[in-house]
Amino acid sequence: MTDEPIKEILGTPKSPKPVAMEKNANGEVVVTLVPLVSEIQLAAATGGAELSCYRCVIPFAVVVLITGTVVTAVAYSFNSHGSIISILGLVLLSLGLFLLASSALCWKVRQRSKKAKRRESQTTLVVNQRGWFA
Repeated sequence: MTDEPIKEILGTPKSPKPVAMEKNANGEVVVTLVPLVSEIQLAAATGGAELSCYRCVIPFAVVVLITGTVVTAVAYSFNSHGSIISILGLVLLSLGLFLLASSALCWKVRQRSKKAKRRESQTTLVVNQRGWFA
């Protein structure tokens, strides 16, 4: 039994494997084959978590936001306006806010698409039920 049908089931890409070429210290060329990963394999490996990026970003955003707040507070408590530490604090603070905002935006877009799918499914169900009773 060959493993070719199994590869088709898993969704192995049909295109050839990309090749990475590097030069060795001796001047020899080393060829490395890099396997391609399909979306189906990615979903199987991550358990479907590739669509939940906004959930993963929230803890990092909160940590960066708290760090930015603390660094900014420490910098401005010593009246060091314009110093490297105050700039670092403001950058961390704005990065934390940006990450939280982008996470909220992704969550909102995801909720809209879920709602649209649910509405479409409900419409199909209602149309099918009308056909049964007519």
